[in-house]
Amino acid sequence: MSDKHLLLICLSALGLLTSCGDAPAPAASTPQPILQGDQLRFPSGHPQLGLLKTENAIVAGKVPASLPARLVWDESRTQRIYPAFSGRVAQLHADVGQQVQVGSMLAELASPEFGSAQADAARARADLELAEKSLARQQTLFETGITARKELEQAQAEAQRAQAEAHRASSRTQLYGGKAEVSQRLHLTASLKGWIVERNLNPHQEVRPEMTASGSPPLFVITDPESLWLLIDAREGDLLALQKGQAVEMTVATLPGERFTATVSAVADFIDPVTRTLKIRASVPNPKRLLKAEMLANVSIARDMGTGVRIPASAVFLQGTQHSVFIQPQIGVYERRDVRLLHEGPQEVFVGEGLAAGEAVVTQNALLLAREFRIAREAAQRSSPAASAGKATP
Repeated sequence: MSDKHLLLICLSALGLLTSCGDAPAPAASTPQPILQGDQLRFPSGHPQLGLLKTENAIVAGKVPASLPARLVWDESRTQRIYPAFSGRVAQLHADVGQQVQVGSMLAELASPEFGSAQADAARARADLELAEKSLARQQTLFETGITARKELEQAQAEAQRAQAEAHRASSRTQLYGGKAEVSQRLHLTASLKGWIVERNLNPHQEVRPEMTASGSPPLFVITDPESLWLLIDAREGDLLALQKGQAVEMTVATLPGERFTATVSAVADFIDPVTRTLKIRASVPNPKRLLKAEMLANVSIARDMGTGVRIPASAVFLQGTQHSVFIQPQIGVYERRDVRLLHEGPQEVFVGEGLAAGEAVVTQNALLLAREFRIAREAAQRSSPAASAGKATP
């Protein structure tokens, strides 16, 4: 082997020895958080502390809420007309959009059934006249001593029965506009002042009273559209914000920019078992007639959250059916707290129980903190048997 090759081998070996001697010492590992009771404690300067952002819970107060609602006719100002007797439409006198007064003629039906009622009333009147004449005759005969009191009392009873029957039969026909003569003409008339908003009657159409039981629509609907009812579907927690006599604000999607004021007039005494909603009725003035029945609306209320607190929605996480948050009682110390929510919004949630105003809650990387809790708990469980065995060794 030449001197040159020997020199190269020596230099290579020296380089290897030098590199092994200059290797850096391994870096010290970061201390892990430890679990003490229900609290997870991070050592000072832990890199994950900068990732766990917190905010203080604040008093909730009142929060705006929107409730679904529907407009319907004001039933206290609405008349629905159904056929009381069978018949055929002989003539129509009114149509949709027409304003009517009390007693206005809407339609005329040719009704043999109503004619029978008129004939019954005429017979009852004739029977009454005959009974009254018979009573007068018996009264005269009794006063002259020709007839006994028994016959007079019988005539009095007959006259009373005839009078009751005549009153019943006449009242039945007069209720539907019948006159003394037998005309077989049934007049459909308005019983209140308003506008005709619905007509389900055509010329020569046959109508029957059974239409009501079969679910057929009324022949006419008369109402005053300048006042409507608003039916609100509220939740149990909205009851305090929707008391009778309270004013609420209402908007309709088809009328952007328009706002209407409704006054609560009735509150149901039960919760719907299917929808779990409370039925609220309010009255809405509609002098310009911009609102229409069956429009969908939204009602704005201020829901009182009582003694609850408000926190960001990102602070709450769900495990099974339980909502929880992580709180920071002091710097570097965290613990889990179960809470009960009053209201969930897209940005904020309102907590009714489990959290007090001023407490700091973790709003970012709560899942990371939950992972650290799990790791620390598993480490504590692994070390627990070894610690017990060490204590038992003499």
